[in-house]
Amino acid sequence: MARRTLASHGAFFMPHLQLGVSLLDCGCGPGSITVGIAARIDPGEVIGVDFAPAQIARARQVAARDGRRNVRFETGNVYSLPFESGRFERVFSHALIEHLADPQRALCEMYRVLAPEGVIGVCSPDWGGFLLSPPSPALSRAVGAYMALQSGNRGNVQVGRNLGLYLAEAGFDAVQLSARYECYDPREPIAEYLGQQLDEAGDAASASVLRDWSKEKSGMFAQAWVSAVARKPQAAILRHP
Repeated sequence: MARRTLASHGAFFMPHLQLGVSLLDCGCGPGSITVGIAARIDPGEVIGVDFAPAQIARARQVAARDGRRNVRFETGNVYSLPFESGRFERVFSHALIEHLADPQRALCEMYRVLAPEGVIGVCSPDWGGFLLSPPSPALSRAVGAYMALQSGNRGNVQVGRNLGLYLAEAGFDAVQLSARYECYDPREPIAEYLGQQLDEAGDAASASVLRDWSKEKSGMFAQAWVSAVARKPQAAILRHP
């Protein structure tokens, strides 16, 4: 995740990142995208929140290393954001919604803290468009095991196709959707990321299949990402999840 940047994973939202706007990044992780946003909208204020204290610690290190003073990071729960209503002109979230048991509740909270006529940008993968090569029954089972693990944690690896519906139900309008594929090259880092989670769940066999496959000379690991941009109406009505 620390390899992700605004240019590589947040380009869909760049047209809405004007100088001086205030922005909240929900699920900021290690802060690599957040710091890029801060550089683009400086002197606008940027706040990144994440549930994991370890991620916040890493994000603060990234900001300090880059000398970025218009960004700060806080531990927070996306279901109950510690900010007043209408606090931010922009809200951004990358690779968070797919992990949530109640994405609608989270988006309603993002709606609350966004100012009227403010813009939100969210991006999540949809594994219904997943491409793996060379295919094999063992690889399909290993990927299926990870998808089941994610679902068991009450996440949804196919949430991308539903982002537009969730945003509309939360009260947003002018929803615009787009999709792209990300090809992981080399494949070892993503296979290791998935393998570690499978190991922790006690499925060493599936983890081993992914690691072995990633070392084959020819192959492809392509993931579909869905991006959504929407606006909070001027006459905003607070929606409760």
